[in-house]
Amino acid sequence: MTQTKSILITGASRGFGRLWAEAAVSRGHNVIAAVRDTQTVADLSERHGKKFLALQHDVTDRENAFRVVQSAEDRFEKIDVLINNAGYCLAGALEEVSERDARAMFDTNLFGALWMSQALLPVMRRQKSGHIITVSSVSGLMGQPTISMYNTSKWALEGMMESLHQEVTDLGISVTIVEPTIFATEFKSAASLRLSNPIGAYDAARAKLRASLANEPVNDPRSSVEPIMDLIDASAPPLRLLLGDTGLHWAVKSYGEKLAGWAAH
Repeated sequence: MTQTKSILITGASRGFGRLWAEAAVSRGHNVIAAVRDTQTVADLSERHGKKFLALQHDVTDRENAFRVVQSAEDRFEKIDVLINNAGYCLAGALEEVSERDARAMFDTNLFGALWMSQALLPVMRRQKSGHIITVSSVSGLMGQPTISMYNTSKWALEGMMESLHQEVTDLGISVTIVEPTIFATEFKSAASLRLSNPIGAYDAARAKLRASLANEPVNDPRSSVEPIMDLIDASAPPLRLLLGDTGLHWAVKSYGEKLAGWAAH
């Protein structure tokens, strides 16, 4: 029988976050949904009662991350799993990206995960157990033209979590980086994709990105549910988990090119 766990998920109002929240609570886990607007998950609160707790949270607000964790601990006494899921893509060549847009994306994609992890770590250290799962992307494994800042935020996120893994592994805390390929979530919606003002000189680079993704399969988000539920239940979770049919292809291609370059020089 699967052990009941208390799972805190950021960005749980839509996409992966909502799917995983619904699946986890349906399987008997307690779920804390940290969302900008609690009304977006009101139906889940009504359906699942005391096993589902919706808390208002903007991931860029460090102080509120600690309040969310305290509220979750007050309700469920312990928090077993954190899923840092909130994030979005900023599209634009390096020269096109404004300072405001770059800082805003890092506040969400990188610092949002940092603040929530910092808020949870004292709880997990006291428990001498816990699992921090952070959603990156295969774009965290490579550079791609005209989404350079998105790549950068995911590379930084991966470095942070890989280092965290080495810091907490002896404290009974696990860390996993989840790296999805393309899924039919709301990734292209206004909430998930921001566009910089284009400069014509980079139109060819944009076409290069589109061509590299032209034959990339779009995965059904529901196919992510079982791997994530298995990850939550795992007694020895991996540091990295690829999601999507072509994830391993991209990882092998990216690291193969790096190794070849180092060997050549």
